[in-house]
Amino acid sequence: MQNKSFHYALFNKPYGVLSQFTDSAGRRTLADYGPFPKDAYPAGRLDADSEGLVLLTNDGRLKHLLIEPRYRHPRTYLAQVERIPGRGALHKLRRGVIIEGKKTLPVEVALLHVEPRLPPRSVPIRFRKNIPTAWLKLTLYEGRNRQVRKITAAVGHPVLRLVRIAIGPLTLGDLPPGEMRELAAREMQKLRQLIERSSNYRL
Repeated sequence: MQNKSFHYALFNKPYGVLSQFTDSAGRRTLADYGPFPKDAYPAGRLDADSEGLVLLTNDGRLKHLLIEPRYRHPRTYLAQVERIPGRGALHKLRRGVIIEGKKTLPVEVALLHVEPRLPPRSVPIRFRKNIPTAWLKLTLYEGRNRQVRKITAAVGHPVLRLVRIAIGPLTLGDLPPGEMRELAAREMQKLRQLIERSSNYRL
């Protein structure tokens, strides 16, 4: 990871932006932002209707080790959901939920009693007066397609807004939506330690 030809950048992906650089349908992509480091691509994606932290790099080996499911690297999200989850729903998430015929790995989840401080979404969520909402903090150790949305819906609490705030030791912090910054040296060291500890592969 110390090779100077490699680049590592964090991007706060706004709502409605695809985690790719081209789109035949003309939707907004990463190409509308940046400039990003040369040849850098996302190490894992966020859906267009999700927001938050994306790591971009041209280090193919690191991307593989970070995305590879068997290494179970943590990813943390803030999710605004319909209704207030009770102990039963939270317990189901912590034990794992069956989606598409397969049980998910256990999820670390906490019901937040104070709304997190986040920038307003570019397209406000649709509130319904008779349905309260709540915020959850969830840490997942696998990356199945739209997993947070599917598991919360499976326990009766569909997602209204979803923001990824951490990838392993890398955090969103106060990076504004649509902005990018290079990793600091201390962040690269923490990322290296995570990869080497979990994969038993020295970078």
